[in-house]
Amino acid sequence: MVVTDDFDPVDFTATLVAIPSSDPPGGELEVAQTVERSLRALKIECELDEFLPGRANVIGRVRGSGKKPPLVMSAHLDTVPIGAQPWSFDPFSGEIVDGRLRGRGASDMKSAVATFIAAAHRISQRDTPLAGDVILAFTAGESANCLGARRLVEQGFQSEIGAFLCGEPSTLDIIVVEKAILWLEARAKGEMGHVSGAAGVNAINVMANFLGRLQDLTLDLPGHPLLTPPSVNVGRIHGGSAVNVTPDSCTAEIDVRFGPGIAVETVLQQLQAMSPDRIEWRVTDFKAAVEEKPDSAFIATCSRAIQTKTGRKPEIKGVSYYSDGAILLDGLNVPFAIVGPGDLGMSGQTDESADVDRICDVVDIYVAIAEEWLA
Repeated sequence: MVVTDDFDPVDFTATLVAIPSSDPPGGELEVAQTVERSLRALKIECELDEFLPGRANVIGRVRGSGKKPPLVMSAHLDTVPIGAQPWSFDPFSGEIVDGRLRGRGASDMKSAVATFIAAAHRISQRDTPLAGDVILAFTAGESANCLGARRLVEQGFQSEIGAFLCGEPSTLDIIVVEKAILWLEARAKGEMGHVSGAAGVNAINVMANFLGRLQDLTLDLPGHPLLTPPSVNVGRIHGGSAVNVTPDSCTAEIDVRFGPGIAVETVLQQLQAMSPDRIEWRVTDFKAAVEEKPDSAFIATCSRAIQTKTGRKPEIKGVSYYSDGAILLDGLNVPFAIVGPGDLGMSGQTDESADVDRICDVVDIYVAIAEEWLA
């Protein structure tokens, strides 16, 4: 794709969708390089950081006058895998059919990368700079463990964040709260035996019995008016060493999601209380909840921009997914919102696609948000 001053966010989304960058295994480098080349062609200051082999972040910047702190526009370069279920079209086609751009990452969230670039380009063409920088923070590895965001934290990037606009899918509504994400490993301890001799204790049976009880568990945690109830999901399970040997260990990886203001220890205590003695727990990752007040000045700015462009007042919502904000905003008290061109609920789905008109509309919305907030 040849990039000119007439940057087309739809064409660029299609270009990015055609480059596989599923996490796992990762490998966003080609996407990052394509983004970097585009930013440089548009004369936007940028830097690519390949912090692990094949894993890279890109930071772009449109300089303001420095009178206000920067507005960060956040999007990730990776996607979830395409999955085992057959698609009805090539998941990396980037083709447009019936007004929808099709392929993995179209909604989550390569369209946001493209529209943020288009907005930054428009802002860079202003006769007078905004009062603060507009920073594009494009990261690797968000879909699994937020590798790229953690790298930015290590580099001190949090000190740059004056306000945080994330482009995760929102169907042009406004997301003001994300759930906390707790990843756990439950290990069932058995005793090794053999089919032909002493049977031992089958750890897989221990785990199976426990997971049956876990399926019926309702966590006793405070609710939130914009969030669904807390959830517990078993994502992976593995155990045993041979078909004719009694397994002495079985491990399940479990995803628990809940609202803001709830301590990890509170959740763990409830899980441990219903676990048999042969189950041990280990925390493998935690991503804190992120929340903004629905009546904040930043949300009002976002709402006005959306309503002016679409003629529709956006709804204020919460989501069960996490964004890089879980890492980049941890410990900060700065304005936060998610406004994205992708369809809310499309993430990880077979036959992923994005609305072409919405991709075009959101560029004007992002520019309007930046121009009002950094006026």
